[in-house]
Amino acid sequence: MTQRPTEEPPRQVRPHPADATRSGPSPEPPEPVDVDPAVLSALLRRHGWQRRGGAPGRYGRWTPPGPGSGTSLLVPESRAFPDSDDLLGEALLALSRSGSPSAREVLLSLAVPSDEIRWWHDVPAGPAGAASWTVEDRLRGAARRTLLAAALATRARAGYHGARHRRSAAAALENVLVGSATDGRLTAFVPVAAGRPLTVRLHHALYAAREAIDYQRATGGMDAFDAAVEAGVSHELTEALVALVRGTEGARIAVEWAPAAGVPEGCAPSAEPVEFSPGDLAVLREAGARYLREEPAVPVRITGAVVRLRRSGPRGDGTVRLRVLAGADVPNVRITLDEEAYRIAGHAHLVGLPVRVQGRLESRGGFRRLTGAHGVVPVQVDDAERDRLMKELHENIDFFEEACGGD
Repeated sequence: MTQRPTEEPPRQVRPHPADATRSGPSPEPPEPVDVDPAVLSALLRRHGWQRRGGAPGRYGRWTPPGPGSGTSLLVPESRAFPDSDDLLGEALLALSRSGSPSAREVLLSLAVPSDEIRWWHDVPAGPAGAASWTVEDRLRGAARRTLLAAALATRARAGYHGARHRRSAAAALENVLVGSATDGRLTAFVPVAAGRPLTVRLHHALYAAREAIDYQRATGGMDAFDAAVEAGVSHELTEALVALVRGTEGARIAVEWAPAAGVPEGCAPSAEPVEFSPGDLAVLREAGARYLREEPAVPVRITGAVVRLRRSGPRGDGTVRLRVLAGADVPNVRITLDEEAYRIAGHAHLVGLPVRVQGRLESRGGFRRLTGAHGVVPVQVDDAERDRLMKELHENIDFFEEACGGD
């Protein structure tokens, strides 16, 4: 039997607006009154601009990165002088007219205070004309997996998340903006208001993973990976790091805090990027397999709508698929039921009622199977929910003919 997908495809983080207008103008600048001169200077420095003089204590002259990079900016150091707002306005207008990617990134960070996560990977030089877009696509894919692993770790500490919490974690990435992957570098902007727990968790998890790898390589023991779970390390994160490093000469990840929001408690104000090398791959793979193997089953009581019924004959045990409504943060589960429980589930479905069932959510298969199922009972719902379930039955009636037996 062909298995139907049991969960929604993962949502993607949104591309940086500059991706769609890489050769066009930058975003509209904010009003000078809304910009802290110290924050603007910090962002310019972060994005490669260099201060080259200016009146000490009054303003600085900043030049953009790269050769032949255009007009410099005069940025006041504070609002202590009457012309500060005028200088800020001129600097912001110049940034908006610049074609430099760094100018667009500075304006974005001013508009929405964001922590920045940066990835670099060092890829061996290929033959002239090689399709570099495939390398960039791999970098973006590894970055998305890293962000999803961090979002999962904000929901629960687990060595293996599987399908659990995946929908809410993916939803948390909807406001993350990701820039274009160029020259082996990629930046994601995570809004502080909604996303700081994610960046803090990733910051701690990366250092914990690095320390656990170093411990294993020095002692041969994997014990440090057990403690690293509390910091946010998981099967999903180790797999993301493998995807980032595989096929490269090394990779780095750095978290930089939004200057407007300050440094979160318990985090380093300025930290070097965390580095991973091809020599770490064997340890990362071993840790990922260990997390997958050792994550325990979870006792649950699930309420769900029956969306599929199957058994090989008119009598005996059968398999039921539930769309989970409550009791576990997974979209669907499969359950094998005895004849009486299967009959109850079938009748409940035919009259538009969900069922409640107890059992153990197994880690094998991604927490999509419930074993030891017992106590199957119909659950009363309001008329609106019952009508919706009945509509779903009629729209998918061919899926449920198997409930009567046979293939």
